[in-house]
Amino acid sequence: MIFRKPRRPRSLKWSLVLRIALLQGILITLLVPLLIIALIWFGVASMNDYEGGTADVIKEALTRDANGKLALKPTRELEELRRTEKGLWYVVRDKQGNIMREGTIPSALAPFANQLDNISEARFSWTMGKVDRPAGIVVWESDTGAGEVQILAGTEGRLSWGRLGFAAWEFFLVVILPVAGVMALATLFVTPWVVRGALRGLGAAANEAGRIDIDKRGVQLPLKGVPMEVTPLVNAVNEALVRLDTGYERHRRFLTDAAHELRTPVAILNTRVASLPPTPERARVLRDAARLSTLTDQLLDLQRLGRQVDRFTKVDLVEIARSVVVDMAPIAFSSGYEMAFEPAIETLPATGDRASIERAVTSLVQNAIEHGGNRGRITISVVRPATIEILDEGEGVPEDERKKIFQPFYRLRPHDHGAGLGLNLVQEIMQLHGGRIEVLDGSPGALFRISFPTRQREGAEARKGC
Repeated sequence: MIFRKPRRPRSLKWSLVLRIALLQGILITLLVPLLIIALIWFGVASMNDYEGGTADVIKEALTRDANGKLALKPTRELEELRRTEKGLWYVVRDKQGNIMREGTIPSALAPFANQLDNISEARFSWTMGKVDRPAGIVVWESDTGAGEVQILAGTEGRLSWGRLGFAAWEFFLVVILPVAGVMALATLFVTPWVVRGALRGLGAAANEAGRIDIDKRGVQLPLKGVPMEVTPLVNAVNEALVRLDTGYERHRRFLTDAAHELRTPVAILNTRVASLPPTPERARVLRDAARLSTLTDQLLDLQRLGRQVDRFTKVDLVEIARSVVVDMAPIAFSSGYEMAFEPAIETLPATGDRASIERAVTSLVQNAIEHGGNRGRITISVVRPATIEILDEGEGVPEDERKKIFQPFYRLRPHDHGAGLGLNLVQEIMQLHGGRIEVLDGSPGALFRISFPTRQREGAEARKGC
C-alpha cells in the first residue's frame, strides 16, 4: 500500500485574491484592445474632419538654420502635403519675432496674420452655430525642433496613420497603463485586506472552535461577522455540538448510574465472600472483588472530576504522600516489595483538592504494585518545586507506549487485571490541578512523576487571566 502525503489545504483568502486578480487580468486584457480599437476607429472616422493636419506636419518639420532662423526640414509628410494641397499656406513665428510664411493667406484671414501678438489660440469658421472644419487655426506648439512657436495655418491636412497609431500608443501609456497599474496594486494590497476583513468573523469562529474541550459543555460558535455563505456550515457545527453535548451527558449519566448501582452488589459480594472458610479460592475471589470495587470507585471519580477550582485549598504534598505510603505499605509488603518514602523536605505546600491528589498517588502506587514484577523496591519521593515521584524496579514502560497508557481502558498487556482507568484518572486529576503527569525511564523500572503548579506560576496565570 502506498501512503501519500496529504495535500495542504488551500487558503480561502488567497484563493479569492487570485481569482479576483485573474478576473481583473482578463478584463484588462479584453479592455485594452477594445479601447485601442475604439480609438483607432474614432480616428479613422474623423480623419477627414481633423483640423490640425497642416499644423502637425509643420510642427514636425520645424527646425532652425545656421543663423538661428526658422526653417523646415524636407520631411516626407511635408512633401506629401505640398503635393496634395495646392493651396497650402501657413505662418510660423517665434517669441523672438522671427516669422516664416508659405502660400497665400485667404483674404478673410490676412488681417489676423498681423495681430498674432493678440491671439493665443483660435479657430476661424464662417458657419455660425455649426461645428465643422474651420478655415484656419492659431495654436502655440512647444514640442518642436525650433522651440516654442505660434502657427497660423489652414486645415487642409489629414490625420495620418502614423499619428493615429502614436496617439493610440500615447493613450495606452498615459491612461490605460496607469489604470492597470492601480488595479494591480489594488489586487495585491487592497484586495487581501478587504478579503481578510470579510473573513474576520470566520476567524473568530475558528478561534472559538479551537477552545472547544470535552469538559466544556454548551459551547457554540459565534455567527457575528461570519459571511452568509459560511453561515450554514457554522450552524451545522453548532447543531453537531448540541448533539455531542446531549450524547456526552447521556453517557456520563449512564456511567454514574451504573457505578452507583454496582457499589451495593459489590459490597454484598465482599461481605459474603469474607464469611467463607479461608481457602486459596476465597483469597482469589476476594482479590477480584477488590478490583471490582476499585473499578467502581474509579468510575465515580471520573464522573466527579471537573475543572472547578473553587474547592481547592492549601495542601501539603509530603503529608499526602506519607498518608498513601502508610495505607499502601501492607499491600506492597504482601506482594513481595520493599517500600521507601524519601521526602526531600519536611513540608511542601501546594494548592488543590486533597482527596483527588491522594487518589492520584494511590493509583500510581497501585500501578507500581501491579507492574513491578513483585520484587524490588517501590520508592515514593517528594521534591521541589512541587513534584511527587513513584519509582519501581520492574520492566518499565516502552517509549512508544508512554502516551497510550494514559488513554482510558488502555492496558499495556492484554492479560493485566486492571481495567485501564487508573492512569487515565491520574491524568484527569493533574489536568484539573493545572499540572502534568509524565512517565520516564527509571533504570530499571518506571518513574512516574506528577508535577503541580508552583506559586509563581499560579500568580503569573492569575495576572494573565486578569
